[in-house]
Amino acid sequence: MRGLTDSGRGTLQAAFTAVAVLAALALFVSACATGGTGARDEGPAHAPSDAVAGAAVSPSPSSSKASAHVDAVRLVKDDPSVSAEVKRDLKPCVANEYPIDVSYGDVTGGPGDDVVVNVLTCGDAVGVGSYVYRQERGRYENVFRAEEPPVYAEIDRGDLVVTKQVYEKGDRVSSPSGEIVTTYGWTAGRFVKRYNTRNDYSNAVGGGASPSS
Repeated sequence: MRGLTDSGRGTLQAAFTAVAVLAALALFVSACATGGTGARDEGPAHAPSDAVAGAAVSPSPSSSKASAHVDAVRLVKDDPSVSAEVKRDLKPCVANEYPIDVSYGDVTGGPGDDVVVNVLTCGDAVGVGSYVYRQERGRYENVFRAEEPPVYAEIDRGDLVVTKQVYEKGDRVSSPSGEIVTTYGWTAGRFVKRYNTRNDYSNAVGGGASPSS
């Protein structure tokens, strides 16, 4: 370099060397900060919230139940605990349409859906038999039976609710005097009565007797 003394040239070369070292150091630090192929020091990536601590994700209660779909007519007719009268009257009303209502749900805590079957009359849909079938070892076992018409069974929030219409002398089939509602819970392998309620209907509405003037 012209115009510089030996000492000046030495000082300038030292400055260039220092700048090159600083640039290389800055490049190395930048590569580590952006990930690159260098080691991460913040630990492993976070697992999803449903797999924290290695816990397995359990299915919801509804998905863990085996879905049920049965031939309810055949179930009733093949059931030795169903009365011969109910079986005899269980005939199609129109074509292949049987007077039978079927509900699926959980009332016994079994491995699959329980089946609640109501057998009705064709003409006025009066319940003549109500049954609950629980799945046991791949088969359905009758665990509840009510054959005192008119009767109707339902599943309500995990309980079995059975309604029986009450008729007084002179009542029409369409106009009972009241109803008795009984709630059963499954306990120790059987249904146990929990609540019993009677509702009396008014005779002043729905075509009943009018109050005297």
